[in-house]
Amino acid sequence: MKKFQSLKKNQDFSEVYQRGRSYGNRLLVMYILEQGQDHEARVGVSVSKKTGNSVVRHRIKRLVKEYFRSTAECWSDSFDYVIIARKEASGADFEKIGSALIHLGKRLKVYSEKISEE
Repeated sequence: MKKFQSLKKNQDFSEVYQRGRSYGNRLLVMYILEQGQDHEARVGVSVSKKTGNSVVRHRIKRLVKEYFRSTAECWSDSFDYVIIARKEASGADFEKIGSALIHLGKRLKVYSEKISEE
């Protein structure tokens, strides 16, 4: 199973915001930046304090990262991903977060259903 590295430095987030492409839906906004073929995919999740208290924010981060991990084979390797949760994401469950991520991935052409779900 493929593993994603995390984006942690503010400089990395800023680079993806400034040079990357973005698309959003009701729950999430996704920024992507292509890094090249030899690059391992990195994922960063940002949740504003407006979304809720620390428990709610951390739950959203866990859901997003877990969905990326469980569908790792379907995401393109050569990109950095930054996902920003909107306020409406605070009440969303795993399936809603997952469908929002798939929607964004397909719109940005970085998600393809290579392997059927088991």
